This record gives sequence, structure tokens and C-alpha cells, in this order.
Amino acid sequence: METQAAISLASIGAGLAVIGAGLGIGRIGGSAMDAIARQPEAAGKIQLAMLIAAVLIEGVALFAVVVALIA
Repeated sequence: METQAAISLASIGAGLAVIGAGLGIGRIGGSAMDAIARQPEAAGKIQLAMLIAAVLIEGVALFAVVVALIA
């Protein structure tokens, strides 16, 4: 019974990490599209900053999922 509870809580933690990452990347993407629409000449710089932020969020989400499943 104890292992079932641990598995359930780990699944919930991993799910929350994935949901948070999805929301964060979605917000970054939306904000980047707004910025590109306002200043098309800065599209390259905006895309680079967006990709770096998205990669950092994905890294944190992956770390959170691994920690949730190990603990």
C-alpha cells in the first residue's frame, strides 16, 4: 500500500512539473510572437532569447520529473 501511494504522489509531482513547463513555454512563445509582431526587425534576437528560455525551462522540468520519480 505504501508503494502505491509513493507512485501516485510521484506521478502527480511529475505531472505538475510537465504542466508548469508547458504553461511557461506557451507563455514565452506567445510573448515572443507579440514582440515579433511589434518589431519584426528584431525577430532573430527575440527568437534566440525565446529558445534559450525554453531550453532552460525544459531542463528544469526534466530535472523535476526525475526527482519526482526517484524520490
